Amino acid sequence: MKKFIALMLAMVMVFALCACGNDSKNDTDADAKDYSSMTLDELKAELKTVNEGKLTVATSPDFAPYEFYSLDADGNATLAGFDIAFAQYIADKLGLELNIVPMDFDGTLAELQAKNVDIGMAGYSPDPKRESIMSFTKIYYNGGQSFITSKAKADEITSLEAANNAKYKIGAQTGSIQMDLAEANTPDADNIGLTKVPDIIAEVVSGKLDGAFMETIVAKAYQAQYEDLVIVCDVPYEQEGSAIGVNKDNEVLLAAMNLIIDEAINDGSLQKFVDEAGILAVGDKYEGLLDDAGHVPAADDTAADTAA
Repeated sequence: MKKFIALMLAMVMVFALCACGNDSKNDTDADAKDYSSMTLDELKAELKTVNEGKLTVATSPDFAPYEFYSLDADGNATLAGFDIAFAQYIADKLGLELNIVPMDFDGTLAELQAKNVDIGMAGYSPDPKRESIMSFTKIYYNGGQSFITSKAKADEITSLEAANNAKYKIGAQTGSIQMDLAEANTPDADNIGLTKVPDIIAEVVSGKLDGAFMETIVAKAYQAQYEDLVIVCDVPYEQEGSAIGVNKDNEVLLAAMNLIIDEAINDGSLQKFVDEAGILAVGDKYEGLLDDAGHVPAADDTAADTAA
């Protein structure tokens, strides 16, 4: 009898182990689901966001023509730029309400890492060093990197080699790819990080900075405003183009975003957003964060520089 009971217990344990093994296999199969082969409607059925029914987007509105504030005749600020228009396009395709949260550039990285937002749209280059805190979509805009200076320095700073001198102060946005490019290309210069791109431009034009690293489309937008600004040369960079940062491990959203990027490129919407933003970027604008009342800060000196 004891032998029979022992045999029955052994069989129960075997069945239990088999069941656990099957559950583990099923979990593995679920984890390995190929979202890239699914349609957008299929992905939408499985999509989860940090705030139900909303697409929460972190952006840094100091990077025209990607994102900035367009000012009307009364000085009222409206969030604009081709990232902003594209964010609305994405939200519409996903059937979600768009919730944009403006912040400093470093903040967009931190919020993605903390998974407090669904995506970050701030002119990101798909730097492999950031892959631990976000997933990158495919490239949605092919740009480039440039080195700029003022007309007063254009005769002496004619190349990256010339700029790599201890007597020069070179600017780049704090936490950006451009700061990495400064450290790589002008290590002997005094590389200075500033939070906002407009401050970099103002200091280059005024002569406080001798030059700066900047994304090409952004540099061209400012060159259209400031005749004293000179684009010296292209800056070599392997990760050409901009991608959208996606909340890490949200593979459903990542796959959906890639499908939407393809659609926006193919139907001409993305180029339309870029063209429209380029026109707004040379008009009255403000780049930076608004005050608590949603107005351009009166004490911010850059407010006086918004007129084209």
